[in-house]
Amino acid sequence: MSSHEMKKKNSSTERKYFYNVGMKKKIAIIWAGPGGLSTAMLLSKQGHEIDIYEKDAVIGGRNSRLTLAEKYHFDVGPTFLLMKPFLDEIFEKSGKKSSDYIDFRKVDPMYELHFSDRTVSMTSNHEKMRATIAQLFPWEEKWFDSYLAYEDKRLEKMYPCLDMDYSKLSRVIKRWKHLLEVIPYLSLGKSIYQVLSGYFTTEELKLCFTFQAKYLGMSPWNCPGFFSMLAYAEHKYGIYHTIGWLSEISEAMMKVAQENGATLYLKTPIKKVITQNGVATGVELETGEIKQYDSVVINADFGTAMTHLFDEKDIRKYSAKKLSKKGFSCSTFMVYLALDKLYDLPFHSIYFAKEYRDQLNKIHDNQPIGNKDFSFYVRNASILDTTLAPEWHSGIYVLVPMSNLRSGEIWDESKNATWYESVLKMLETRLWLTDIRNHIVASETINPKDWENRGVYMGATFNLSHSLDQMLYFRPRNEFECVKNCYLVGGGTHPGSGLPTIYESAKIVAGIIEKK
Repeated sequence: MSSHEMKKKNSSTERKYFYNVGMKKKIAIIWAGPGGLSTAMLLSKQGHEIDIYEKDAVIGGRNSRLTLAEKYHFDVGPTFLLMKPFLDEIFEKSGKKSSDYIDFRKVDPMYELHFSDRTVSMTSNHEKMRATIAQLFPWEEKWFDSYLAYEDKRLEKMYPCLDMDYSKLSRVIKRWKHLLEVIPYLSLGKSIYQVLSGYFTTEELKLCFTFQAKYLGMSPWNCPGFFSMLAYAEHKYGIYHTIGWLSEISEAMMKVAQENGATLYLKTPIKKVITQNGVATGVELETGEIKQYDSVVINADFGTAMTHLFDEKDIRKYSAKKLSKKGFSCSTFMVYLALDKLYDLPFHSIYFAKEYRDQLNKIHDNQPIGNKDFSFYVRNASILDTTLAPEWHSGIYVLVPMSNLRSGEIWDESKNATWYESVLKMLETRLWLTDIRNHIVASETINPKDWENRGVYMGATFNLSHSLDQMLYFRPRNEFECVKNCYLVGGGTHPGSGLPTIYESAKIVAGIIEKK
């Protein structure tokens, strides 16, 4: 063996040893939402020293728990788990098994969709789904198999692009084959609605497979066509509930991270990220205390992080002026009702407004919507999960899509009360819950302004919108392009909003740090 080969071998051995033993980094994670917690799990498993800072008294962010009257428990935001294997992988890479920490229950039928003239029960059982389509939309069932086959191929081709690190152009070029292969499946120039129009002809059936654009805070008529794979993912993997509400996922993630050595600081707001010559060197707490770190991972809402955690000179690309030109998702008006009665309602239900498209167009254009006829979602989880309320009691969760604060609406107490009353009327008239007011033990609402007060920029509940010019390479990078040793996880970075893709963002960040 030559001296050069020996030197190379020894160098390689030393580097490997140095990484395993001496390269443990001290890393701060700002906020304990799903992205921050899954990143903490992965990085702590790698052996790094992880400190998680959470401004609130509870973890989870939009995936946290809300309790009313001490006995009624609700999820603040997400209400079901889609693409469960993404979550399972995070636990596996952390050296754990998800089922050891979480009690998963598959929900099927997945949900009921209520139109003015019919109700459609959607299931991940393909045979039953085909039969339902044949019954309600005769002659359309023959196209269901075509839908399944093509969308399966689309998801297969798209996944490497969602799993890819776009932080450096050189990294993207290395995977050019994947990008070339996916081009035919992008449905460029088409919306989700237009893609589904290629399968089905009946308007309501198209909506059964396109309303999922709301998971991104968008309209089927404006959401890029390749997101048609969202509905397909439900039919491929099914959807799941976790006993104790979906917030149990956050609790389980925190437990794993702590078992792997991470430290959590609750009620500890961060004032700013400390930078020196364009490099993140630590964080300053609201108390003024400075904490030094090798790297900083930001799980805070993207718009809020850009406007509050950095000096504008460090992030000129995302200055307040430039943020104002970015597209952001819709907002939501939330109602949480603690009830001393258990109603016979489906686990998940969606009710469509008669003028559904017109309403979503208004939301897309940041215009106010009327409170007489509107679309809304209802979850009645107590029919499956008895841990959420006292026996024979229940908690009903209602979500109404709304324009974000760019609409100029003033969400004062009067407007909030008006919308609360409108939601109750809808429950009385469309769900026939005529006695519901007599059974309300406690209630709470969250409106777009409340979301902003909770740290959500412009009250845009689903973060940056998912238009083509804000996706993949054009979305804020996981390895933050403005500040070195700083990383982004969550819905505002690649791959995007929604729990499965948020978990992917954590996996990408942990992979980048591991390679370094």
